[in-house]
Amino acid sequence: MEPLQLVELLKGHKTYIQTHNFPDPDAVASAFALQNFLKQHGILTDICYDGRIEKLSTRKMLTVFGIEAKSREEIENIMREEDYIIMVDSQKYNANITDFIGDEVACIDHHPTMIECAYAYKDVRRVGACATIIAEYFRQTDTPMDSVVAAALAYGIKMDTADFIRGATDLDVDMFAYVYRIADVQKLVTMYTNVMEFSDLKAYGAAIDSIQVYQNVGFAAIPFDCPDALIAIISDFILSLDVVDISIIYAVRSDGIKFSMRSALLEVDAGNVIDKALQGYGNGGGHPSMAGGFIPKENVERLAVNRDYKIQKLFLQQLNLI
Repeated sequence: MEPLQLVELLKGHKTYIQTHNFPDPDAVASAFALQNFLKQHGILTDICYDGRIEKLSTRKMLTVFGIEAKSREEIENIMREEDYIIMVDSQKYNANITDFIGDEVACIDHHPTMIECAYAYKDVRRVGACATIIAEYFRQTDTPMDSVVAAALAYGIKMDTADFIRGATDLDVDMFAYVYRIADVQKLVTMYTNVMEFSDLKAYGAAIDSIQVYQNVGFAAIPFDCPDALIAIISDFILSLDVVDISIIYAVRSDGIKFSMRSALLEVDAGNVIDKALQGYGNGGGHPSMAGGFIPKENVERLAVNRDYKIQKLFLQQLNLI
C-alpha cells in the first residue's frame, strides 16, 4: 500500500489508532510512530486500547518516550460511530481486540489473517514486527522522523523479534538500521534497566514448580491471574531450556485460562497448533513461532477434573505425539 493513500483517506475525520488489547511494546511503538507520521502530514490522532498496559517495560515506554494512550474508559463516551479507527498490530474480529463504536477503515498488522475483513486501507505483511512497517512508511515517503520516535521504533522491533531471532525478515533488519541511526540511544538504554517487578518472581516460581516436559514439549501452569505479557515472557523462558523446543504456558484467571505458546521448530506452526488444540473450548492463533489463546470461564469446567492432563492431551494430539 501507498502510505500517503492513508493520509488522504483520513482527511476531515476524527481518527483513533487502536492497538490490540493489553498492548505490548511493538503495539505501543507502532501506534506512537504512526501517530507522529500522520501528524507530519496534517492528521491528528488519539491512541486507544482496551484492557491494561500490564508489563512494566511497556508502561515505562509511555514515560520514556512521552506517549499518551487512552484507555477504553477514557474514550467510550467521546468516540462516535462516524469516527475513523486505524487498527495497528491487530485485525478486526481477532480475539484480542475490542470492537469499539468507531468505523475501522484501516488496518496495519504483521499477523496472519484469521477472519477476512474489508478495509479502505489494508497493509498486512508477514514481518517480525509491526513497527517495521511503520518505520518503512517514514523512509518510503521521506517523512522526517525525530530521535524519540526512532528510539521507540527500534525498541519495538527488537522486542517483537526477540533481538532478531524470532520471525525476523530482511526488512526488520533494514528498518532497525534505518531508525537506529536517528534514535536517541540513551532512551533505548533506559528501557533496558529496572524492567521486572518483584511480583513477577511469583509467576516464574509457579511455572518452574509446575513444569512438565514430554519429549521436547514443555508445559507449565500458573495457578493465578497473570498479565498476558508476563505469560509470554515466561513462555520464552521455558523455551530456553535445553530439552524444550516447544513451550506451552497457561495462567488460570477468574474469567478463564490464558495461553502462550512458543515454537523453535520450523515444522511446528504455533499459531496453527494452538488454534486447533483449543477448538471447541476457546480460540487461539498467532505466528509460526509465537502464539496465544484463551478458554473462557464457561468452558473451563468442560476440561474435567484433571484439567492439566486434558490441556496437555489437547496439544500433544495436535503435535502428533500421542
